[in-house]
Amino acid sequence: MSASRRKEESHERIVDAASRAIRRAGYSGVGVADIMKEAGLTHGGFYAHFPSRDALLAAAMERAGQDGAVRLSQAMARRRAEGATALRAWVETYLSDAHLVGCESGCPVAALASEIPRQSDDVREAAAGRVQRLLESIQQVLPADAGEHAAAAVLSTLVGALQLARALGDNPRGRALLASARQAVLEQYDREGAASSH
Repeated sequence: MSASRRKEESHERIVDAASRAIRRAGYSGVGVADIMKEAGLTHGGFYAHFPSRDALLAAAMERAGQDGAVRLSQAMARRRAEGATALRAWVETYLSDAHLVGCESGCPVAALASEIPRQSDDVREAAAGRVQRLLESIQQVLPADAGEHAAAAVLSTLVGALQLARALGDNPRGRALLASARQAVLEQYDREGAASSH
């Protein structure tokens, strides 16, 4: 294996480890030494890959967002195959019991939203890009007449509900909060699903 290929693989392992770590422990809980250890590399090699910890955190946010989007898309495809509308698939996947407990592999916006304002410009920019992509994704599944502010309202409901459910815990109270939020969003916006169930 060439040196450049080895460096590329090491870089990927570092970003993967950091993307899990930020969702698991928050930005402040991510130390360079721990990430390098989790990636199976020495601490001293870090600066061959990133100019700073903030650069790593921005890359980790990007990777976490990409990974979360892939998982969301796969789970949504399964729900769509079962006959759910696109909006129902989005809402039920995001506000699922699996996402409640899957902080480390789930949406980084829900895992980190309260910490983002205190991060560097690079990290905030990566997070803002992820929020924008979530808004665009929700906009695509909303009814055409939902209104210009609907995507923001729905995303705010989804992210906030997931955060509050996690605060309550993986228990009946946390799951009930998710169920209430799912029902509220779907009753308001899933007209296609409501029509097909009659």
